[in-house]
Amino acid sequence: MVAFPTFATKFKLIVLDRKIRVGAVSYLNTKPLLYGIENSPVIEEISLITEFPARIADMLLRDEIDIGLVPVSIIPQMKEYHINTRYCIGCDGPVASVCLFSEVPIQEIKTVILDYQSRTSVLLAEILFEKYWQQKPVFVTSGPDFLHQINGTTAAVIIGDRALRQRTVSAYFYDLGEAWKQMTGLPFVFAAWISNKALDPSWVVRFDQANAYGVQNIPRVLEQITESFFDFKIYYTRYLSYRLDDEKKKGLDLFLEMLADKK
Repeated sequence: MVAFPTFATKFKLIVLDRKIRVGAVSYLNTKPLLYGIENSPVIEEISLITEFPARIADMLLRDEIDIGLVPVSIIPQMKEYHINTRYCIGCDGPVASVCLFSEVPIQEIKTVILDYQSRTSVLLAEILFEKYWQQKPVFVTSGPDFLHQINGTTAAVIIGDRALRQRTVSAYFYDLGEAWKQMTGLPFVFAAWISNKALDPSWVVRFDQANAYGVQNIPRVLEQITESFFDFKIYYTRYLSYRLDDEKKKGLDLFLEMLADKK
């Protein structure tokens, strides 16, 4: 079971004499959370950087940031971790922006290219192939330019904004959030606010409130979005689920148990 540690009891509290270094995913799915952070007083207390998920994960593991909206699959690699706030990047069914794309039905797929920007989603895909679709394709890592390689029996896991665009291109796509829900009956957590040290609880409360402000103001977030390749009102309100509630924690526990079994 995933531990959701308290701050002052299990680990020594770290008091920083500088701004807290915060890393966040640069995809459109984080826009509501970032809107809240950037429009709350907490923005004056932090140094904010945005990057793709795997890069933010590496930064947290190397202590280049103090807290990040990072792929949950890095939890087993961390010597100390703290899951902060009531918010995450999650779904309770289809997520739209994490999919397997192919030109043939899933039973005919022989090779799967794994998105280099992902940590959690590519591992989720491997679990789904084994336990849900019961197929054994060859998994290969990708470089930055891999979308053109989706052809014949070669498929690809794509995440983020590129996945939303690819839905109109590929003949077949399989939503990984939907597949997880069908297999387990539980929601899925792709990323959470995880720190590598115990941060000031009062700051965490302020940071949590900033996240809440963003989620409560999605209409204002939508006003800032110029992209038209997807219905983002539906994306933010039906596909994505930002609250890290008890059911999502159960889904996270189960995912990490499955990761442990893969080793």
